[in-house]
Amino acid sequence: MKQKFLYNHGMNRRSFFLSAVLLSAFFAAVMPAVAQDLAIATDPSPDKAAPAAMQTFQLPSHGALLNAFVYIAAGASPHPTVIFLHGFPGNERNLDLAQSIRRAGWNVLYFDYRGSWGSPGEFTFTHCIEDTKSAIAYLRDPAHAAELHADAKTIVLAGHSMGGFMALEAGAPDPAIKAIIAISAADLGASRLQSISADKHDFALNTLAASLADEGMAPLSGTAPGSLANEVFSHAAQWNFVNLAPQLATRPLLIITSDDSWSAPNDALVKAVEGLGNQKVKAIHISTDHAYSDHRIALQKAVLDCLAHLQRK
Repeated sequence: MKQKFLYNHGMNRRSFFLSAVLLSAFFAAVMPAVAQDLAIATDPSPDKAAPAAMQTFQLPSHGALLNAFVYIAAGASPHPTVIFLHGFPGNERNLDLAQSIRRAGWNVLYFDYRGSWGSPGEFTFTHCIEDTKSAIAYLRDPAHAAELHADAKTIVLAGHSMGGFMALEAGAPDPAIKAIIAISAADLGASRLQSISADKHDFALNTLAASLADEGMAPLSGTAPGSLANEVFSHAAQWNFVNLAPQLATRPLLIITSDDSWSAPNDALVKAVEGLGNQKVKAIHISTDHAYSDHRIALQKAVLDCLAHLQRK
């Protein structure tokens, strides 16, 4: 009887340790998902020593001072920071997503490009790329990083629509950008314009100008649909997504697409980057409109999962 007791006791100990290992693995798998859900739906306990905050400022870019603000995460700093880039003209700012990112422990910097939403200057797509690079440089300045409680070495670019294009264009040549998140990124039609014959140039130019006008030009200044269309035509080869693949071959990428007209160039970029051996690219398709109007929670979960993965590294 004594021997039987010892044998069972040993089995219980082995079972206990096996259960502990399984439980640890289980919690390691589910806790990130739980934390993401909490960041989306639950306010964290206030941190009196280092509370969440918001700082507004003017971001200098090529002689202009852009309207900008940072959502500062609670807790001990410095915080990793997401620069969030809005689309054309910027009616959907995705600030619900920005707030969830902050609750997950990240800062979020948001700004309006030159000539958009009250920021001074002329709006052009080239200026938007330059302004995005100016925002990166601003965060990397030690004094600004300290003031905004930001980790200047951990910057992620995230953008929606035209903002996704800006994230890719500004982030691809900058190897210090930790990751790029592109949400229904618009290549501005550049991938399709390269194959247009000369006799159809004027028709395509007018069609593009009309589509830009339909998006709404009221929040933009110093520009016109025709001039923006001409700018896209003149950069058609340069602004093709697939051309960026070699510069993105080693970086974490999250490419999210929806049921709009931009899935094809995004899919082509994913295929090109994966073909170069990038195993850090994740592509997600969400069946909704370009603004993700009825899938806001799904969008937030996808982005927070990407950021949580970066933090675990």
